[in-house]
Amino acid sequence: MKKIKIVDVTLKKLSEEREVSLLFREKSAIANNAELLGANAIELPAVKNYREDSIIYKSISQNIQNATLAIPVGFSKEGVSIAWECIKTAKNPRLQVELPVSTIQMEYAYHVKQEKMLVKIAELVKEAKSYCSDVEFSALDATRANVDFLVSAVQEAEKSGATSISICDNSGTSMPSDFASLVETVINAVSIPVYVSVSDRINMGVASAIESISKGVCGLKCAMIGKDVLLSGEISDAMSVCGAKIGAEIELKSTKIHASIDDLLSKISHKSYETTSSIDDGNQILLDDQSTLADVMNSAIKLGYDLSDADCGNVYKALITVCEKRGTVGAKEFEALIASNAMQAPSTYHFESYTTTSSNLSKSMSQVTLKTGDETICGVASGDGPIDSAFRAIEQCIGYHYELDNFEVQSVTEGKEALGSALVRLRNNGKLYSGNGTSTDIVGASIRAYINAVNKIVAEEA
Repeated sequence: MKKIKIVDVTLKKLSEEREVSLLFREKSAIANNAELLGANAIELPAVKNYREDSIIYKSISQNIQNATLAIPVGFSKEGVSIAWECIKTAKNPRLQVELPVSTIQMEYAYHVKQEKMLVKIAELVKEAKSYCSDVEFSALDATRANVDFLVSAVQEAEKSGATSISICDNSGTSMPSDFASLVETVINAVSIPVYVSVSDRINMGVASAIESISKGVCGLKCAMIGKDVLLSGEISDAMSVCGAKIGAEIELKSTKIHASIDDLLSKISHKSYETTSSIDDGNQILLDDQSTLADVMNSAIKLGYDLSDADCGNVYKALITVCEKRGTVGAKEFEALIASNAMQAPSTYHFESYTTTSSNLSKSMSQVTLKTGDETICGVASGDGPIDSAFRAIEQCIGYHYELDNFEVQSVTEGKEALGSALVRLRNNGKLYSGNGTSTDIVGASIRAYINAVNKIVAEEA
């Protein structure tokens, strides 16, 4: 009986679908679960941030012992090198050249014609082959491609060194028989294994997979969870019933698959991401004591910070300490940790005193006194409220205006003598600098936060 190989694409699908990035431990759990269930290969998402992704993918590479670990190489030779660096320590690495073969996708997404796409396929497959013996060519949007060009593309990939071909139904509108017929054409055109990635957009994923197996494909791409994708549980159930009729079987552990997927869902279905933060919804963050340096780095990037390795380490240590006491940290708390622990700069400007007047009948007026070295400087300014006028007075002192990216105030303790915490984000030359201040006097806390951020800018410029 023919054994059909299973490629798990859960990590890749979730990275496309979720606004909130998976935590490192969640990514690791998905990969480990896929291998435990018997997947022959596991696909990683494309590299987006090398510094972060390389840490995660290298760790996964060390944990996966039996399954092949595959990663897309992008559209350039540099992308091939980057992808290889991420998985070169894997026991069974695979580089994937994923390119569209339909006219609409080639011209819309890559702005190339058929002839140039054939050149690019050959170029990337050969480059990938120079790094790795296992190279896959994935024909994206194959169901909308010109059949003759699709055949030319897969043959060019094989000639350039590809060791397997994947036919992908990205549009998700093909009938099972039509898709299987297309796959059969490709199988007859090459001598290397052919895999399929079917869509379940019109609830025909299982039917398309079964039809493709009957035509001779060697493997299926499926996910444990995800939208419009062939699900591992469903194809496992289908093959247990009709596998013998088509002379094929898969090696997924069907008796454990549903329980394992339910357990996996419980580990990654976070519902408590902050939605009230001033950070917009695309940057929702939730970290806990299982988060890693990579998670901290990724979350900082989402908030707009480019932390050094040393600062990232300091923030990570502070995060773990906080999480041990309160469980999880959201966007607001995490940014406060950055303000308190990243880039601790010397006090070029030291806050001495302030005086402010405020009324609902006139503008507020503030005087702020700072000390820098042996010099005492004073600024006076008006503004819309005591904090605005105080910030303007600080600008008079230092002689420079910085863009105020964000300002937040919140109470740290309860009662009328509550301790207030202020967070200020300043932007200079496109880079964010945050400062925080704490006091029972909220204006004083705000001034301290502003000066804290200014000192970081001055220190870096120096």
